[in-house]
Amino acid sequence: MHELAGESVLIAAGGRSILLQLADPQIGHGVADHSNFAQRPLDRLNGTLSYVYAIACGTPAEAAHATARVNRAHKPVQSDGAGGGPAYSAYTPQLQLWVAATLYDSAITMYELIYGRLDDDRADDIYREYAALGTALQVPPGLWPATRADFAAYWQRRLGELATDAATRSVARQLLHSPTGPLWLKLGMPFARFLTIGLLPAHVRDLFDLEWTPGAERRFRRTLRVIRAVYPALPERIRHWPKNHYLRSLRASMAAVG
Repeated sequence: MHELAGESVLIAAGGRSILLQLADPQIGHGVADHSNFAQRPLDRLNGTLSYVYAIACGTPAEAAHATARVNRAHKPVQSDGAGGGPAYSAYTPQLQLWVAATLYDSAITMYELIYGRLDDDRADDIYREYAALGTALQVPPGLWPATRADFAAYWQRRLGELATDAATRSVARQLLHSPTGPLWLKLGMPFARFLTIGLLPAHVRDLFDLEWTPGAERRFRRTLRVIRAVYPALPERIRHWPKNHYLRSLRASMAAVG
């Protein structure tokens, strides 16, 4: 997991993972009620990357620090549904399982698009290790599907249960069309949006009213061919720069609190 999770190309699937999470009504309303993509578009991505790198690539102390930070952030994310939306709590194991599942599936999807299919033994090892993204929080080990075949069945069932409404589609629009953020984000957003939409399952695009044409699919396939030709040849220090950056920031945060 350490080797795979450190590849920065996986960040290209981050938007896919977030939209799949938003399409769960409880998670989507939790984000709508407690996040601010319009003013702080990078917060969820930064928090997720910091947590994933700490769990996958950090020391036990770094993983514990990142986990505690996520737990603190989750504390206010709850609703009894009295306002008309679904009841939810960010501590619900089944919701955390779905978040971890989207991170795993998006990472494997992106990795195999660039590097080719993993052999079964390595794929099994990575799958078992990815369970830690959920079990470090409130997901009991037995809730993570036991095998990749079990996960595939769980994944297909959950895809069929996804739904959106005006509130969650609005959050998705804020994510994909952020009016704020640093200049590099604004310049890169059209490309990030294109990759995100292309990586989504077709029916999830429909849930968010995201247009995708045969021409877009052809451009998407050409883009993947270019990435496959260029990215693996980059030096590891460049490919793993985001991982190292987030771990340095985490260590600085740990030092600041003693």
